[in-house]
Amino acid sequence: MSDIEKAAAEAVQAAQQSEQYALLLAAVQAAQAQQQTPCHHRPVPAPQSSNTGKWVAAGVGGSVFLLAVAVSAVAVAVSAVALTVCLLVLRSVWQDIRAEREERRS
Repeated sequence: MSDIEKAAAEAVQAAQQSEQYALLLAAVQAAQAQQQTPCHHRPVPAPQSSNTGKWVAAGVGGSVFLLAVAVSAVAVAVSAVALTVCLLVLRSVWQDIRAEREERRS
């Protein structure tokens, strides 16, 4: 037998094996398809990780923080005005008391 004849015989044998493997694979797939129970429900998709919630939370948190800072600034301003008015009234009272003392001495 020549090399060409050997190669041809091996090619024929390989083709036959390929057909056998294809049939075997088809049989296994058919058996698997029969064993599977039909599922009428759609599978629940896995929740997708989204950054939207994080951004909303950051926005809400930032807004609350800035609102707290604004209210604190208003409270400081009101306190400063009240303290200034209180000091002016006390200064006026003190000047009145000093004026009365000087009138009594003279």
